[in-house]
Amino acid sequence: MVMSSVPRLVIAAPSSGSGKTTVATGLMAAFAARGLAVSPHKVGPDYIDPGYHALATGRVGRNLDAYLCGPELVAPLFLHGARGCDLAVVEGVMGLYDGAAGEGELASTAHVAKLLGAPVVLVVDASSQSRSVAALVHGFASWDPQVRVGGVILNKVGSDRHEEMLREALDSAGVPVLGVLRRAAPVETPSRHLGLVPVAERRGEAVEAVAAMAAQVAHGCDLAALEGLARTAGAVPGGSAPWTPASPTHHPTRSAERPADPSTRSADKRAPVVAVAGGPAFTFSYAEHTELLTAAGAEVVAFDPLRDEQLPQDTAGLVIGGGFPEVYAGELSANEPLRRAVAELAGRGAPVAAECAGLLYLCRELDGKPMCGVLDAAARMGERLTLGYRDAVAVGDSVLAVAGTRMRGHEFHRTVVEPGAGTAPAWGVRTPVRRLEGFVQQGVHASYLHTHWASEPGVAHRFVERCRTS
Repeated sequence: MVMSSVPRLVIAAPSSGSGKTTVATGLMAAFAARGLAVSPHKVGPDYIDPGYHALATGRVGRNLDAYLCGPELVAPLFLHGARGCDLAVVEGVMGLYDGAAGEGELASTAHVAKLLGAPVVLVVDASSQSRSVAALVHGFASWDPQVRVGGVILNKVGSDRHEEMLREALDSAGVPVLGVLRRAAPVETPSRHLGLVPVAERRGEAVEAVAAMAAQVAHGCDLAALEGLARTAGAVPGGSAPWTPASPTHHPTRSAERPADPSTRSADKRAPVVAVAGGPAFTFSYAEHTELLTAAGAEVVAFDPLRDEQLPQDTAGLVIGGGFPEVYAGELSANEPLRRAVAELAGRGAPVAAECAGLLYLCRELDGKPMCGVLDAAARMGERLTLGYRDAVAVGDSVLAVAGTRMRGHEFHRTVVEPGAGTAPAWGVRTPVRRLEGFVQQGVHASYLHTHWASEPGVAHRFVERCRTS
């Protein structure tokens, strides 16, 4: 098979709450049960759904975000994830045409579908309509001629008679019905303040939930027709080659520093150990970050701050991504040996990169419970959700970037950090007004901003080089 011609589907909906996650995850698992190697993808910055996708397929769930990474990287990152696969399923975000606020179609499911040249399957919540479904589907299918809606899956259908009315109405819309899911008790996927509970926190129940989604989709959908639709996708537009962490695409307009040339690296060729936090409290990360660190010469070792009392042996640098430390504040605080080890590492000037949950963990306290005390700041749960894409520029030099480096990021939290006096910020952020955000302190770079390092590969190279020389 030509790599750029991998069969693919984009699962979209008119709005959030229509059933995209159930259908996409169920399709992934159902196709995998048929013996297909399925590549799972998620549009946007969501960290939680890819965990369920990974359970469904046995492969790493990957994000496709045209805002964070730029439209030019969507196809290469897709092809990187789909290497060696028989079929790819891409779960959309929000409604089909909903993109970054004020940016038109940018980062919408429709935008990603066009960048991939992929047919779209529209999941429609039909619970409160009959003939009107035809007008809705016709509108979505005809809104943008470059978006090919190849079929519809009707969700929450109440009865045989209801299904019959929906099918009759859709006969005139010119979009085939590829599946019907009956109104039933929803698959158990519990949520809390930031969405679904991640797989790492409920693995046994999550396995059962994915199996239930697969059974529901296999029973109600025409898998052969859906696979046939996926196979109508031709080569990915633009002749893109797969992204690779060994020679990643660079954005010269965003960065003040290009990635290090391997020939100019430090003469010390030892692989520095970079410890990466994981476990139930730190579940938010992009697979490409670890791949970039490894390609830059690091030995990446995972550890769990809830259970491990020491950092991995010979740790030279530390990466702490996002997650839910507020849920596990008591357990994190109780692991005093690890908190002390993190503080000692940071105190020696070792490189530390922390995003969102990692920022909270480095604070003096979280909801009154002692944390690592690396930063003179107190964190607490707030009443307001902070959510959205951000444009950012590095205010000063740090272990991640030189001053002036521009990156795009995403904020998603319900906590507040109250900094002490005299702290240096990490980013200047537009939201839409300009503000300073985050902390730079010795080798520490800590911020609420989630970034995708594939958009700026110099970040990983710079971090690993600092690990070698610190």
